[in-house]
Amino acid sequence: MTEEMSSYRWAFRCGSWTPTRSEWLFAARCIQREEKERIGQFVFAKDAKSAMAGRLLLRSFVCDSMRIPWSDIKLERSPRGKPCLKVCDDSRRGWSFNLSHQGDYTVLAAQQGVQVGVDIMKTVMPGSSSVPEFFRIMTRQFTAHEWSSIQSAGSERQQLAAFYRHWALKESFIKAIGTGLGFNLQRVEFHLSPELLTPGHVLRQTKMYLDEEPEENWIFEPPLQSFPPPATFKLLSFSELIASASPLTDEDPAYWENFKTRAEAPQRQSDAHRQA
Repeated sequence: MTEEMSSYRWAFRCGSWTPTRSEWLFAARCIQREEKERIGQFVFAKDAKSAMAGRLLLRSFVCDSMRIPWSDIKLERSPRGKPCLKVCDDSRRGWSFNLSHQGDYTVLAAQQGVQVGVDIMKTVMPGSSSVPEFFRIMTRQFTAHEWSSIQSAGSERQQLAAFYRHWALKESFIKAIGTGLGFNLQRVEFHLSPELLTPGHVLRQTKMYLDEEPEENWIFEPPLQSFPPPATFKLLSFSELIASASPLTDEDPAYWENFKTRAEAPQRQSDAHRQA
């Protein structure tokens, strides 16, 4: 799965992945023990699947790009909780990578020699409030220019799509520079590409202003919300995801039972609601 030009854009459709017992247990054996334990603490199976896919994507990328054997890959977390690679060889430094997951997909973006951030959002209607009320709550997250762009997008559904597009752009920038949640989102303003969004097409004319000054050294590539992924992202199968994997720990049958219980819980709740 070697990529060209020192750049990786991978996606895995974890939402439609229904792991078998052997798949889940093998995946659990191929990640570090502390990662396995953290994933085992998720309440919902969908979150566990997304996290597992993220760990496998990251390890596969490191193995493929840096030629580090799977068993030698040591992942850590920065003080802000961002996954990072523990490396001693300077020749393997210089890679920037980032993960994001929501809805059906987990994605990885990585590149050598530049800062990289990625964020995906699923366009969903607010569950507990109207769209205008949702926007009112989020007022401080966007500039006047951005709100004008969002609220002039058309129908409520189109406005939500514009909202999430702006949000993903801001999140991708914050993740690239690694500042965390303390960053004031109004410091960053996006002027979207005038081109229409079309499935499979990547836009690169979006401009960013930081503290009202144009930033010319950043390239933004929306939209990631147009899944199936645009041509820049390679959609991996589970077989491709574990092609380079090798077990790090012994098999733990209880780990499957724990996952299966979480996977069955939403179905039991749905059945209870229908009976009620």
